[in-house]
Amino acid sequence: MTKARRIFTLLLRLLALGATLAATIIMVTSHDSAEVLNLTFEAKYSNESTFKYFVIAEAVASGYSLIVLFISSKSLLRHLVMILDVVITTLLSSSVSAAMAIAHVGKKGNSHTGWLPICGQVHKFCNQVTGALIAGFIAAIIYLVLLLYTLHTVYI
Repeated sequence: MTKARRIFTLLLRLLALGATLAATIIMVTSHDSAEVLNLTFEAKYSNESTFKYFVIAEAVASGYSLIVLFISSKSLLRHLVMILDVVITTLLSSSVSAAMAIAHVGKKGNSHTGWLPICGQVHKFCNQVTGALIAGFIAAIIYLVLLLYTLHTVYI
């Protein structure tokens, strides 16, 4: 692999690490409370299993990104790294999709099931979740570009 390709791959991996780490931190710190009819309820990511899955997937991707930064491009592990890139890309894609579906229900509600939107009461929480989802989506796109670039360089 030429030096320019290694630098580009390293840059993509650093961007992916930053995006996944940002998504994890933003989601974990998201919380807000509201009072409705003299009842106080707290909105936090740990109340929803889909958001927990999102945090775990982003944290796994962050850890993987950090580990792969220390693997040499000349190592025999590069094929394993390519396979794990596919797994991480799929994991990020699924976690962002699931969390985005729940966030949409939180923002718009669902009139067919009687679920009311909650973002009118907990603005801070919804804004933080939106930020985390944007960072997670960017991370998934970066990993997809990284995967396509790796496949292109290996098979050409």
